[in-house]
Amino acid sequence: MPHFDYEAIVQKALRGAVQESLTEVQNNGFSGSHHFYITFQTNRADVQIPDFLREKHPEEITIVLQHQFWDLKITDVGFSVSLSFNDKHEVLIVPYTAIISFLDPSVKFGLQFVPDEVPMLSDNTDMSSEGKTINEKPSATTGGDNVVTMDTFRKK
Repeated sequence: MPHFDYEAIVQKALRGAVQESLTEVQNNGFSGSHHFYITFQTNRADVQIPDFLREKHPEEITIVLQHQFWDLKITDVGFSVSLSFNDKHEVLIVPYTAIISFLDPSVKFGLQFVPDEVPMLSDNTDMSSEGKTINEKPSATTGGDNVVTMDTFRKK
C-alpha cells in the first residue's frame, strides 16, 4: 500500500489559499488595510523577472502588493503582476511553487513554503541565455528540510 505524502498534500492546499487570496484581490481589490508580502525564489528557470532584479536579488525577493501594482493575473500555476521599479513598470511572472512565504501583516497571517525542486539558473548562466541547470538538492535558504513552520504567525 503506498504511503500518503502528507507534506505535498499540505503544501498544495496552502498554495491554494494563496491562489484564492490573489484571485480575490484580482476580482475585487483589497479591502480595509489588507496587503501582501510575497517572497519567492528568483533563481528558478520558471520565474520570469527583469534581469536587473535577478542580478540584484539572485536567490529570492520580497514584493509588496498594496497600493501600486497593476495587471494582476491569476492562473492555476501562478500569477503575474506589474510593479514599478525605478519609475518603470515591470512584469513579474511567478509560479506558486516558487513562493517561499506569503504574509498579510494587517491580520498577522502568514504561510511558509518549501519550494518545489525545478530547473534552476546556474550561478554562471547569463540571465538572457537559454542554458539552465538542475540542482540536485535544495539550498539551505529554500527550506530543504520540508518543514512548514507557522508558530511565528500565530496569535499568542
